[in-house]
Amino acid sequence: MILCADVGNTNIVLAAYRGEELIFTSRLKTDSTLTRDQYAVDLHSLLEVYDIRPDEFSGAIVGSVVPQITTNLSQAIEMALGCTCMILAAGVKTGLNIAIDNPAECGADLVAEAVGAKNHYPLPVIVVDMGTASKIVAVDAKGNFVGGSILPGMRTSMNALVGSAALLTDFEFGSPKSAIGKNTADCLRSGTILGFASMIDGMLDRFKQELGNDATVVATGGLVHYILSSCRTKMVYREDLVTEGLRIIYNKNK
Repeated sequence: MILCADVGNTNIVLAAYRGEELIFTSRLKTDSTLTRDQYAVDLHSLLEVYDIRPDEFSGAIVGSVVPQITTNLSQAIEMALGCTCMILAAGVKTGLNIAIDNPAECGADLVAEAVGAKNHYPLPVIVVDMGTASKIVAVDAKGNFVGGSILPGMRTSMNALVGSAALLTDFEFGSPKSAIGKNTADCLRSGTILGFASMIDGMLDRFKQELGNDATVVATGGLVHYILSSCRTKMVYREDLVTEGLRIIYNKNK
């Protein structure tokens, strides 16, 4: 069994795989103040919840966009599981040709989800990943990672708006009843959910103009389920796309 850790700006997604089978997936809060030992304790507690012994793991891989956490978490995994932890970085084989100006700029999450999409869906493929940032990445018909787009995340945008406008208060995300809101909360829901859905649809139209109208669209990320039903573009939802990509990369290098 291997452990895959996707370190994002808000959450760390942990997924355990036995072969190709996903055994469990869980989330920890991303916290750069935690020490290696504290993360190791959290991992031990998590395994107890799922009734899994540390010695069942033969390896692990970390893909991180938060450099302050990468070392502490990888060392914590090695302490907790007693196995070597691979870090997705330059020099690790991915099977993905990163055809952008500076491949070193490409985040580990983008690489992993592109690998996951390339290995599971028809090419060309576009990935929509909605979390702290909203990211759209493109893999062309030849399997090359050709670039993408980075937009503000839904919650990031709304936190900035509410924090800057005295009369606007935080609200619960949910499907708006209509585009025309009748109160402040409904107006915010309309602007957030329908506004982001329309933006994603518009961006995907532009991506398809450059990549091909037959491109498969795969959606992932912690916030994407809020807009899926409001988007007009047909998408395949896969929650574990990034960790699945990490699993594939680990097996190419083990």
